[in-house]
Amino acid sequence: MVERPDQPASADPDLSVVAPLYNESDNVLPLVEWILQALDGYPGKFEVILVDDGSRDGTWARIASAAADPRVRGLRLGRNVGQTAAMMAGFDHSRGRVIVSLDGDLQNDPRDIPALLAKLDDGYDLVCGWRQQRQDKFLLRKVPSWVANRLIRRLTGVQITDNGCSLKAYRRDLLDRISLYAEQHRFIPALSATVGARITEMPVRHHARRFGESKYGISRTVKVLVDLITLKMITTFRSRPLAGYGLAALPPLVTAALFGAMWLIATQFASEKANALVFPGAALLFLGVAFYLVMLGLVAEVALSGERENANDIPTAWEVR
Repeated sequence: MVERPDQPASADPDLSVVAPLYNESDNVLPLVEWILQALDGYPGKFEVILVDDGSRDGTWARIASAAADPRVRGLRLGRNVGQTAAMMAGFDHSRGRVIVSLDGDLQNDPRDIPALLAKLDDGYDLVCGWRQQRQDKFLLRKVPSWVANRLIRRLTGVQITDNGCSLKAYRRDLLDRISLYAEQHRFIPALSATVGARITEMPVRHHARRFGESKYGISRTVKVLVDLITLKMITTFRSRPLAGYGLAALPPLVTAALFGAMWLIATQFASEKANALVFPGAALLFLGVAFYLVMLGLVAEVALSGERENANDIPTAWEVR
């Protein structure tokens, strides 16, 4: 169920704060109070959107109670869809020209929001929080995060230190140009870079969890690695998938050539081995894999051909007078 009161366009707020929550009933009211206190001096209109990601506890009841304040809105999802999809749902229902996202577990500090907005006004499209003094478990959270951030920076070339920090500030037109799914909220800086966004980061505060249990574990690292492969494909070969699949087809093609060469050599110097089907069979197997990958690339090219006319691949541009 979505609670979104109809208001004229003139009543649209300047700022939207989006917080996804999943089984965070004890954190809802303190989070809202903290956000409202942090934005007490904000000069424009703002809204707080709390997204209930299919919680099974009393999270929605607490959100409904907090929504008694006209600045607070509740969005209830029919089932648990994950942090990224819940965050996107909040973005889609937000009305501000500037949007700030943060976790609902009280580990992000809403008092950093004014500093993020000030940095955004310096001419950036995305400002990412950097948890320099992260208050999480070392082996289960810090080490996997360090490895993931190193991989993301290496593969995407976007030098953001802490991609996993949910505390970020965005311009509306940037979010309209990117789409997220799976666990890809961590890749927002990399996806934003593909459309020419101006990106920066700044240190933010981070707190230990006070209520509830963390929804993250070491198993999430595997999901991040899989999504990272998808991200690399999207960011590098989004407009030319055949080139990406062709590149992936090179290793099996080379392997097929090696087995074929071994079979030819065997026919000259070892007739008994030449009669075996191991070498030619392996060569045909790897050749089939290479052919399959190339065919996938062709199918992807055909699938994209009809969308290219309507695709918005033109990067963001700024005019200087």
